Amino acid sequence: MLFNFQDFISNLKDNPEKKEVVSKYEKLVEKIPETIEECIWFKDYVKKFQTVKTKYPEDLKEDFDWDLLLQLIAASFSSEWILDKDEKDIRLIITVHSWDKSVVKKLDELWGFQILRLFEIYVEEQMNLQILLMEDEKEKDIIETQRWWNLERWKLVLDNLQAKEMRAAEEKDKADQIDDLMGQL
Repeated sequence: MLFNFQDFISNLKDNPEKKEVVSKYEKLVEKIPETIEECIWFKDYVKKFQTVKTKYPEDLKEDFDWDLLLQLIAASFSSEWILDKDEKDIRLIITVHSWDKSVVKKLDELWGFQILRLFEIYVEEQMNLQILLMEDEKEKDIIETQRWWNLERWKLVLDNLQAKEMRAAEEKDKADQIDDLMGQL
């Protein structure tokens, strides 16, 4: 896998502008665990996002943990996402707003270095949010409310996708039955 959590933490520690994230995290939240899956923010929040198979760059299939990336994107406060289903694929479309600009990208059209950067952005975001949760009671309420909202939205979108798939399967069954009946005439 191209994203390595421990390498990422080492890079944060070595970066004069980012090393405070790690020190604050370890002081206020927990000692940095070996894996993302052991982090409190993952166990309490991110893992609750049920994954769905989305389209991603085929040549990078083995290079990333796509389920983890999907969970991190869905859990993020800093970007927006849409799951768009066509006849055969579900595509994840990510929108990032920066000042007066918005950038919209499809996950399956990103390059490896862009995907690696997404992991870094979203993991650091979750670490910073967990720090805020521990530092400020007012921020804690806001973060918990936003987390609840993100989870509820995710569940609604997945339920809607599942309903669409069921309707499409029913329509196909009806069409097949009509074809069978027509063939018997």
